[in-house]
Amino acid sequence: MADDAIEMVDGKKKLSKKTRMAVCNRHQYLQGSWNYERMQNGGWCFSMIPAIKALYTDRDDQIAALKRHLEFYNTHPYVSAPVIGVVLAMEEERANGAPIDDVAIQGVKVGMMGPLAGVGDPVFWYTVRPILGALGASLALSGSIGGPLLFFIAWNVIRIAFLWYTQEFGYNVGTSITKDLSGGMLGRITEGASILGMFIIGALVERWVSINFTPVVAQIPQSEGAYIDWANLPAGTDGIKQALTMYDSIGSTSLSQVKTVTLQANLNQLIPGLAAVGLTLFVCWLLKKKVSPIVIILCLFAFGIAGRLLGFL
Repeated sequence: MADDAIEMVDGKKKLSKKTRMAVCNRHQYLQGSWNYERMQNGGWCFSMIPAIKALYTDRDDQIAALKRHLEFYNTHPYVSAPVIGVVLAMEEERANGAPIDDVAIQGVKVGMMGPLAGVGDPVFWYTVRPILGALGASLALSGSIGGPLLFFIAWNVIRIAFLWYTQEFGYNVGTSITKDLSGGMLGRITEGASILGMFIIGALVERWVSINFTPVVAQIPQSEGAYIDWANLPAGTDGIKQALTMYDSIGSTSLSQVKTVTLQANLNQLIPGLAAVGLTLFVCWLLKKKVSPIVIILCLFAFGIAGRLLGFL
């Protein structure tokens, strides 16, 4: 291990910034060797290798450290960063002679990974990623290459910055971070992320979910002048011009003498986007009931095809 991997402060070992950055870089591959027995333990151990080599020069100590970091571990791959920061601080204290045993280190990992796992999903998968995805998709639909570039660059900047700064936060605060998480911090983070996530989902429903119920509920005869009388229009381009002028002036009035009102038109007058919101909430309810997303997708396909064939969609 290079000399710049460790620093000596007041006669005690301290991990250098270079070593901590090496750990952060490796931590991006936390799920690279995911397994069903101990989940993310392989990726965790891989991440800790630079710190272990810096703190322990004896081969037997390095082997023992690697073994204790091969225990069960599983959490959201991004919010794992503060956990690894705390563990780095504990390993540093242990290498300096502090009475910290394997049970204490594993206890901190297990105690933090559970609560943090519940924070990672609403923050990243349900908030940050949908926002960036919606912005990128909107630009892409207009034909701009900036759409996918925006999503790719912004997502990775946010991800890498979060991994580094939260790891440093955990490292600097040390084991006291567990006291903060057991208090009100975790609850406030989860509540705020959930509210923001629901706000974003609500804003995107009207844009991305489209339902059109086609059954006719009424056919209303229009009074003279409220529709375009095609039979009495001048011939040629003058007739086309007059029709366009009349349509522009009367707006949504029927183009024919009889105005057809569909079920979807009535729903839109009641609450625009009501059907889309209802479908979204129903899908969320099914997911909460542990219904497989694949089953939901297949059922939506079947419902759409049946609705088209039977004439109500």
